[in-house]
Amino acid sequence: MFTKEFLELLKQVIKSWQVIASAVAIFLYLNIVSYVSKSYHRPRQKKVKIKKEKAAPAPAETPEEEHGGGNTNDELGLEEA
Repeated sequence: MFTKEFLELLKQVIKSWQVIASAVAIFLYLNIVSYVSKSYHRPRQKKVKIKKEKAAPAPAETPEEEHGGGNTNDELGLEEA
């Protein structure tokens, strides 16, 4: 199928320094890219944990309860209409 001249020419092309140098350069480049991609780790995103609601918290005191009862209109200086 291939002639003897073609096989000789193919051997010369494969043995040329340009083909060997470019093959080595591509091999080194792929090794470096592979190494960097394996060593690079993205920082993990913190997972938002949903806290289970326990018993309902006791209702907080309202401002009315803090002052010993509700504020009357007299204390606020309001007049009823």
